[in-house]
Amino acid sequence: MASERPALYEMFDERFRAGRCMNGDADLEVLYTGCRWAEGPVYLPAWRQVIWSDIPNDRMLRWDEATGAVGVFRSPAGHTNGNTLDREGRLISCEQGNRRVTRTEHDGTVTVLADRWQGRRLNSPNDAAVRSDGSVYFSDPDFGITSDYESHRADSEIGARNVYRVDPDSGEVRLVADCFGAPNGLVFSADERQLFVSDTGAGCIRVFDVREDGSLSDGQIFATAQDRESARFDNLRFDDGGRLWAAAMDDGVHCYDPDGTLIGRLVVPEAVSNIAWGGAKRNRLFITAETSLYSVVMAVTGTHPTGPGHRPWPASGR
Repeated sequence: MASERPALYEMFDERFRAGRCMNGDADLEVLYTGCRWAEGPVYLPAWRQVIWSDIPNDRMLRWDEATGAVGVFRSPAGHTNGNTLDREGRLISCEQGNRRVTRTEHDGTVTVLADRWQGRRLNSPNDAAVRSDGSVYFSDPDFGITSDYESHRADSEIGARNVYRVDPDSGEVRLVADCFGAPNGLVFSADERQLFVSDTGAGCIRVFDVREDGSLSDGQIFATAQDRESARFDNLRFDDGGRLWAAAMDDGVHCYDPDGTLIGRLVVPEAVSNIAWGGAKRNRLFITAETSLYSVVMAVTGTHPTGPGHRPWPASGR
């Protein structure tokens, strides 16, 4: 007799139910499978598409919301990892293989935003977040240079794993946070006064205050993976109730109350790498996990990836 599938939602605190986090689809929808290691989903509202990375295969894929079709967006893709949007809807990508952060312009050309710090090549940029002033913050662990599987094996020229900021006016790349085991996902709070960064190496999520000049305070621990042995944090996203959702690898998708309490999780059959909100109402959570792209339509709404003050996405039907 076949074993029963585990429920999609697991509650640890009544706030998970009270916040309607358990309302929505009863099961995950499989949109695509066939990647070697999927990462970096981002929803492009103008095109009603999700773009994501298949790192070892050195390609970026796209899924079309209207038709369900999947095709290649870019190949080769510089072993791209994380992707996001800026306030003009341009694609910001962290290219592990090329050891740089780039912006894809509306005409398809690619602009390099960062590839060095103090004259030394970056390790392997992993994830990026864009502030409303146009500055780009990105994490730079060494995942891409430790082997040839996800990129190209190489020695670190910096000798550390840091978070950097690209100034929107001068283009200067400035170190804003260090002392990480392996910085990974990063996301701003809704008011942009705080930056949350997952540290995969240390098994925690840190939160930094953002100063007026864009620099960061010393980070405090927001959450740890100690209570969930199978959890390792990757990227992060907020919903409009202030709850932080975290890709937690073998432990699915975690949901944290604003006070840092783990209140529930989504159970996913593969190790979860990244998550992103999308759809016409931003209540469809897209999940990359090992070989696949999944989605679940929920009763909670995600915050906009390009920051506060952005107009809501229009309804579908274009």
